[in-house]
Amino acid sequence: MSAEFGASMVPEDEALMRRIAVGDEAAFALLMDRHLSRAVALATRVTGSRAVADEIAQECFLRVWTKAASWQPTARVSTWLWRIVMNLSLDHMRKARPEPLDDVPEPVDPGLSPEAETERNALGRALEAALAGLPARQSQAVRLCLIDGFSQSEASAALDVTEGALESLLVRARRALRASLAAYAPAEVGQA
Repeated sequence: MSAEFGASMVPEDEALMRRIAVGDEAAFALLMDRHLSRAVALATRVTGSRAVADEIAQECFLRVWTKAASWQPTARVSTWLWRIVMNLSLDHMRKARPEPLDDVPEPVDPGLSPEAETERNALGRALEAALAGLPARQSQAVRLCLIDGFSQSEASAALDVTEGALESLLVRARRALRASLAAYAPAEVGQA
């Protein structure tokens, strides 16, 4: 580790980017170790494919390596990474036709009765259909905040919108989802 950080300090992402900009492979490996799994998880969630997500994560970190010298610390490095992953994922989704939901087999839960399993599968299909029916930005906001567990700050940065705009997207998405799913669990859906 360089003297810039001392023996007991873990370098921050911004310091790693400065080192990567001058070709420090160890700094690049550390940054990649720190963020790769979350980048793959985000890309998997957006694209629905682990294989595609792995490719997107590779492309993301290739861009980090090649663009490190031009990176400006206007936002956190992690925010910049999530924006790259999100943009690459959305580009992939625009180019690829999604697999129809009916062709994807539902996992079987041995603990559920056939009736409960049928109901759960119908609700899952209804939820996916409701999410697919939302405008793209609303669907992305829901997936980032409510499914992937991103904070509103991280999600707004990944979507390149203000936190207020993100909150507005989430409010409209929740309202539309409540209306779409009201037949499945009126009491529960109304409280979401």
